[in-house]
Order: sequence, then structure tokens, then C-alpha cells
Amino acid sequence: MPSLPRIRRSSRPRISADDVARTPLVSELTGPGLTWVNVVSPDLETAQMLAERFGWHPLDVEDIVSKRQRPKVDDYEDDQYLFAVLHFPVFDKAVQRLNAAELDVFIGQDYLVTLPTRELLPVTRLFARCESDDAYREQLFAKGSGRLLYEVLDDLFDYCFPILDKIGHKLDRIEDEMFAGAAEDVVRDLSNVKQEIISYRKVIKPERSTLRVLERRINRFLPEELELYFDDINDAVERIWDQLDNYKEVVEALEQTNESVISHRQNDVLRLLTLISVTMLPLTVLTGIFGMNVIYPGEATKVAFWVILAGLVATLVAMVGFFRWKRWI
Repeated sequence: MPSLPRIRRSSRPRISADDVARTPLVSELTGPGLTWVNVVSPDLETAQMLAERFGWHPLDVEDIVSKRQRPKVDDYEDDQYLFAVLHFPVFDKAVQRLNAAELDVFIGQDYLVTLPTRELLPVTRLFARCESDDAYREQLFAKGSGRLLYEVLDDLFDYCFPILDKIGHKLDRIEDEMFAGAAEDVVRDLSNVKQEIISYRKVIKPERSTLRVLERRINRFLPEELELYFDDINDAVERIWDQLDNYKEVVEALEQTNESVISHRQNDVLRLLTLISVTMLPLTVLTGIFGMNVIYPGEATKVAFWVILAGLVATLVAMVGFFRWKRWI
């Protein structure tokens, strides 16, 4: 059997979108007794370099380069640093869905390292502000790494509330469209909003317990007068969770209402079709009787035609009157 010709493939390596997105963007700021390193999409080489520089555990390097980790807090008391994995909701325009972005955080006495798996605008903006405003950077860095981490997390959770507001506006719009006669069209919109709420809840639910652990273990990196700051972050997360619970109840109620509206309209259509069928049934019977090949009085005369027609009209009027009397129409 002759061998099939082989297709020659180019040896040039293909660069995928994921490879481009994984190119690390390393930025560093130094202030009074504190260093902030921010790395977007860290790779293995960058993670190992940072681990050697700051003395991190090798298992943390694996967690950094892994695609997805559950939120957690690891406390290395001997090495004097904390490692935390946190998730935040971001809207992915490519798939038009709400996804989770991971933020890995290392905090020590004199440094803070933030490693988001994708660019988080609140972190980027805060870093740019500290970079451009020397006075603000010195004021913020002088309060320690714990206060800087608070500012980062506070901006990130503040960024979560506009996403909640957009979901609320979508629910209001869907409710208006539902009662405006577009009940069938809002089924898809309801499904999309419900998917966003579910995705948001999947991000926030494990975050709640993780932040409570972080609040207890971050105290040694905070001055005494700043120990209550992380309680404010926990309050924000609880407000987000309560709002998501409310939206979950609202979207379920809207689904039930929309199904009731659709069912009611279908019942109206079926009732109308049934009335038409029942109304036409006796007329069909009468025309069938007089259409038989039998002799009846007045056959083949104009008078018989008008009499039969009048009988059909009278039957139709009587049935419609009966339906109106029963309030079926």
C-alpha cells in the first residue's frame, strides 16, 4: 500500500493570545521603609525571581503560576510574611460573561507584592497615583505594608459595587420590558442576568471566610490605631453578599412572573381558538346536513338558501350570546 504524503508544517512557533496575556508586566515603587511590587500575569521565571528575593516558600511559587486557586491565607510566622489568594469579579468582554480575576498577595514588614492574573484597574490606578504623586506615596508608605494592602483591597471592593449597580439596572429594565408586552424576549435577558448573579456569588462566597482569616492575621503588619480598618472591608463584602441575595430573590421572582405572564397569554390564545372551534362546530353540522344528497323542502330554490343562511347566522349569534352570558368572552 503506498504511503500517504505528509503535510509539511512550519517550524515557526505559534504565539497564542494566552501567551501574550501571560507576558509579565513588572512595576516597582519604593517609599519610606516600604517597597511595592506589582506584577501583572506573572510567569514562572518572574515568580522564582521574586521568591529568591523575598524568601518565599517554593509551594507559593506553584500557587502563583497555577491557573486557578481557591481563596486562602497562608501565614508564615517564621519567615515573617503572609500569602493570600483573593478573587474579584471582572467582566470579560470576549465572552460577555462575568468571570473571576485572581490576585495573589505577599505582605511582609517592609514590602507588599501584588500579582494579579490579569490587569485589575483599581490596582493599576492606585499604583499609578503613588508613582506620580510623591507626597501621597510617602504619606501612604509611611503607615506600613498593612495600610497599603488595605488601600488596595478597599479600592478593589469599591470597584465591585458599580458591577452590582449594573445588575440592578438590568433587572429594572427587564421588569419594564416584561410588562410592556415582550415577555418572550426577556427570557434570554433573565438567563444572562441570572448567570451573572451566580458567577458573582461564586466569587464572593469563599471570599468572606478568607477575609475574616486575613483580618485576624494582618494585625502584626498594622499599627494599633489601624487595626479596625480591615473590619471595614469585611463590612463591604457582607453588603455585597446581602445585595447579591436580594438580586437572587428578585431574578427568581421575575422568572416566575414572566412564566405566569407567558402562560396567561397562551391561555388567552387557546381560549380564543377553542371558542372559534366550538362556534364553528354547529355551523359545520348544519351545512353538512343540508349538503347531503337527499330531498328536503325548498331544495334548489333561492328561498331555501336564504332560510339556511339565516339559520346559520341565528345559531352563531345565539352561541356568541351564550358565551357572553357565561362571561367566557
